[in-house]
Amino acid sequence: MTKSLKQKLTIPLIGLLIMMMIIIICFFYFNKFLTAPLKFHDVKIDTKATLKLNAIKQISKKNGVKEWELKASTATLLKDEDKAILIDVSVFFFTTDNKKIHLTSQKGIMNTKTHDMVFSDNVVITHDTSILRTDKLHYNKKEHIIYSNTHVRLEKKDSIIEADSMITKLNESITILKGHVRGNFSENFDIQ
Repeated sequence: MTKSLKQKLTIPLIGLLIMMMIIIICFFYFNKFLTAPLKFHDVKIDTKATLKLNAIKQISKKNGVKEWELKASTATLLKDEDKAILIDVSVFFFTTDNKKIHLTSQKGIMNTKTHDMVFSDNVVITHDTSILRTDKLHYNKKEHIIYSNTHVRLEKKDSIIEADSMITKLNESITILKGHVRGNFSENFDIQ
């Protein structure tokens, strides 16, 4: 071989050898970090929760008839308690004549054995053209009723009715308002 050809081959081979050594060193260096156990700092563990679920959906049926359908963005099942804490709740209640009543709230608590529920923080119920607003609302599964012992406001078109408490018997499609019931009614108000 000629000297110039030998020099032309030696320089690229040395460069290739150096590059391979750098790659091998980098591999072992980064592999050390990738295989090392991860250390977590300031981890907060919810000691009251048994299970936390995202995007929950539950349907309740009685004798094959759907009573309600619940959706929540999160549900936390509590240890040693028969409760689930719900966030961003949406529930459709069904009446015996197949009408839907839609409830939304920021928070809810469900008894996981009885399926009784308590809703709070901006509770809104819509049915047809009626809207009911309250701070706290209860659902009793056994009786299939919703009720509130706090101030309620029922709005329908241009009419408003307010009361200190209310109860709705879902199977009978009856709502009863109690305590300081007052309202403003428009000419077109239909109580149905």
